Amino acid sequence: MKELLEIIAKNLVDNPEQVVVNQRVDEDALILELTVAQDDIGKVIGKQGRIAKAIRTFMKSAAGRIDQKVVVKIM
Repeated sequence: MKELLEIIAKNLVDNPEQVVVNQRVDEDALILELTVAQDDIGKVIGKQGRIAKAIRTFMKSAAGRIDQKVVVKIM
């Protein structure tokens, strides 16, 4: 899941080398923390949060296929 989020984020931003995804497991979900360069945060969030919502929806769908919950935090 971490690698999938990295691929998506790196294709959205201008500085793909600054994309970092940290993964940790909470008691009931996998938490993915996405960090990008300050200049690229708008590209990842999108107008009115549309890109961020699409990323979260896609990741939840992918996680659902393997019976896992996922939370994506954009930092």
